[in-house]
Parts: sequence; C-alpha cells; structure tokens
Amino acid sequence: MDIQIYQLLEGAQQARGLTVIIDVFRAFSVACYATAGGVENLLAVGSIETAYRLKQERPNYILIGERGGVIQPGFDYGNSPHAIQQADFSGLTIVHTTSAGTQGIVNAVNADEVITGSFVNAQAIIDYIRQRNPKQVSLVCMGWGAVEEADEDTLFAQYVKNALEGKPNDFEAIVRYLRHESKTGKFLDVSDGSAPPEDFDLCLSLNRFPFVLKAEPFGESLIRLSRQNVTEGAAP
Repeated sequence: MDIQIYQLLEGAQQARGLTVIIDVFRAFSVACYATAGGVENLLAVGSIETAYRLKQERPNYILIGERGGVIQPGFDYGNSPHAIQQADFSGLTIVHTTSAGTQGIVNAVNADEVITGSFVNAQAIIDYIRQRNPKQVSLVCMGWGAVEEADEDTLFAQYVKNALEGKPNDFEAIVRYLRHESKTGKFLDVSDGSAPPEDFDLCLSLNRFPFVLKAEPFGESLIRLSRQNVTEGAAP
C-alpha cells in the first residue's frame, strides 16, 4: 500500500487511488455530527451559488457552511459541530459548502474513491482503508481556506499513515500541541460566533463515530456523502 500525503487544492487534484479529503476544523467533523443527527441526504457542494440555487428549488433543504469561517446570509447553520450536535435532521437534506473541505471533494477528480477525514471517525477510516486494501492511498490536507496548510489536518494525515504502517500514535500529544502551540486557535476565534470554543473538543472527540462518509454521485451533478458503517476487523 503506497500512502502519500498531499496539501490543499493542488493536492486534491493530484490525489489517486482511495483518497481521504481531510478537514478537521471543521467541515468533516460537522459532516459526521450531521450524519449522526439522522440526515437523509448530505450534499457537498463547492460554490455558494449552488447552495442558494438548491435552497431556492427546495426550500426545505438545510444550508450549512461558511466562507472565511463565517456563516453566510440565508444559511441555517454555520460550519460548527457545537451548533448542530443536538439537532434532529431525520429525513432532511443538508447542503454543505465550506472554504476548504467541500472544495477538496469536488476537486478530487482523479481519485478512484473519496471519503472524508477527521479525528471524530479516525478509527473507522483506518479500518475502512485496511478492509479495502487499495494499492494507493492519498491523504489530502485541505488546510485553512484550501490555501494555507493547517497543523490539525497534517497531523491527522500522519496519524492515519502511522496507523496503517503499524507505527505508534500519541493522540494526547497532538491535542496538547493544537491547544497550546499551533496556530489552530485563530481558526476557532470568529467574532460573530460561527466558531464557538466548544468546537475544539468536539472536533477532537477521537473515534466518536463508527462510520466513514463516502462521496458518491447524486442526481446529475451533485455529490452525496453517504454513511458507510465500519466494523473493526471485518473482512473486506
């Protein structure tokens, strides 16, 4: 298994094989919380315009996301797990668009398969890759706004790579670093309340969810993040 770590939009475009698009703070942590909240369809879109068009066509759709970390006009929620962790999305469709994570999904055009990456479902991701046993794995770190590398995404990529290669990980050391030394703090300090401090712990709630989210075609041109339950140690 050849495991490569890539960065930002260019990395998403370079990705091959089974590709993990990583956005720890906060897109793909939010996506897992929304999935756990019972959402029927979770649509990842690249542009704000697409999100607004879908909402206009289907007023019952829920808009979640941000630009520059800030919730956008007309959106139901920002890109915050704290804001949605108690929400009941049963039977609903969410349209999710962010500055980094969802951009990676729509740009991973050369990948054989795309799943999302965050610490909240890290073990499920590791188990899923082991079960699929692909020749090539691409771990794509989407960073801040898909233009600047972010420690948490790179650390997650290394965490997954280590696990797949049988090397040890020290998650508590990762948390300490992100809390006290990394520039991550600036990503959790948005003045309008779009990024409450509770998001830090919610995004670093290791292995909270036992599923992966796989990007699949939906309709003519959309991408749906579909829940795939993973049983540790199960055969492929």
